Amino acid sequence: MSDQPIKLPPRPNKIPFAADLLAGNTVLISGAGGGLGGATARLAGKLGAQVVLVGRTEAKLDAVRAEIEAAGGKAVCRSVDVRNRTEVDTLYAWLNDTLGPPDILVNSAGGQFPQAAIDYSEKGWNAVINTNLNGTFHMMQAAARLWRDTKHPGSIVNVVVEPRGLHGVAHTLAARSAVIAFSNAVSVEWGPLGIRVNCVAPGLVRTDGWKVYSPEAVASYMRCNPLMDVGSAEEIAEACIYVASPAASYMTGAVITIDGGSQHWGEIWTTGKPDYFRNP
Repeated sequence: MSDQPIKLPPRPNKIPFAADLLAGNTVLISGAGGGLGGATARLAGKLGAQVVLVGRTEAKLDAVRAEIEAAGGKAVCRSVDVRNRTEVDTLYAWLNDTLGPPDILVNSAGGQFPQAAIDYSEKGWNAVINTNLNGTFHMMQAAARLWRDTKHPGSIVNVVVEPRGLHGVAHTLAARSAVIAFSNAVSVEWGPLGIRVNCVAPGLVRTDGWKVYSPEAVASYMRCNPLMDVGSAEEIAEACIYVASPAASYMTGAVITIDGGSQHWGEIWTTGKPDYFRNP
C-alpha cells in the first residue's frame, strides 16, 4: 500500500435534514454557550425548534440566541448552574409554565483541564465530576420526572467522550463513563414512560476549548485516528439532532461514536506524550 494516503473529499456544507424536522418541538440544551452545545442549538433553531439555551454565562448564551434569531429561529436563554439541583428544578418549573415540557434534552454542559491524574487536587476532581456527571444527572432526572408527571414522551441525548486512547483527562473519562452507564440503565427504566436515552461520543473536535491544551498536544491531534483529521462541532450537532429526533425513534440505550476511527487505532495525549511511550 502506498505511504501517501488518499485525500478525502471535503465534507458537504449542507444540512442533511428536512427544514421542518423539529417544527413544533421544544429543545432544551445545557452548555448551549459552548462549542458543541452552541452548534447543536443553532442547528435545532434552523430546523424549526423552539430552543431553550442553558448555561452559566449569559453573554455567551445571548450571542447564540442572537445567531438563532438572525437566521429566523426562536430561542430563549436561562442562566442555570446544572450542578445546583434547586436551579435545575426551578428551570423545569419555569419551562413547564411558559413553553410546556420540552420534547428533547441535549446535555452538552461540561468541562475539564489537562493534567496527570496523580496531580489532581480534591477541588479539581470534584469540579469536573460535579459538572460532567452530577449536572447531567440533575438535568436528566428532572426532565424524566416532568415527562412522567405530564405523561409527555421525551428524548435525551448526552454528549460524552470516546474513551479509548484518550489520556490526560482521567477525571472527565470517569464522569462521562458514569454518564454512559447511567444512560444505559435508565434507558430500560424509563422506556415504559416513552423516554429515549442515548449518548453521542465525539473524538477530537475543533472548538475554542483547545486553548487549554499545549501546542505540542494540538499539533499531534491531526494524526490520532485513521482518517488523519479532526471533526467539527457541526458534525457532532448533526449526530445529536439525528439521535434526538423522530428519525431515531427506535434507538435507545445506544452510544454513537464519531471519532474518525480512533476507537480502533490511535491515541490522544492532551498533556503531551511522555518520553516513556515515545521510546519504549
